[in-house]
Amino acid sequence: MTTLGPRDEREIAIDNAADRLSYLVLAYGILVIVGLRGLNGEASWDLLALVVIAGAVGLAYRLRQRVVTRPWLVLMVGSLVGAGLLAAVIAAGLPR
Repeated sequence: MTTLGPRDEREIAIDNAADRLSYLVLAYGILVIVGLRGLNGEASWDLLALVVIAGAVGLAYRLRQRVVTRPWLVLMVGSLVGAGLLAAVIAAGLPR
């Protein structure tokens, strides 16, 4: 955000919280649209890719700033492995 003068910690915290809420609304809104498109049989890879790219940008920024902790990294890898296993089970169970 552009500053027009000196900013205190409270203003910075509020700006960060507002950005976080905006991102959450956008990400989950897109995921809901992806789900609705999936129920209607429409392709939704473009919107899903947008959510994944946004997450990758946030991860890259955190890695660059060196704020990724070991528990956070373990949780992220566990989530990726779990999602991959779930996708494999779903793909194996779907008839072609």
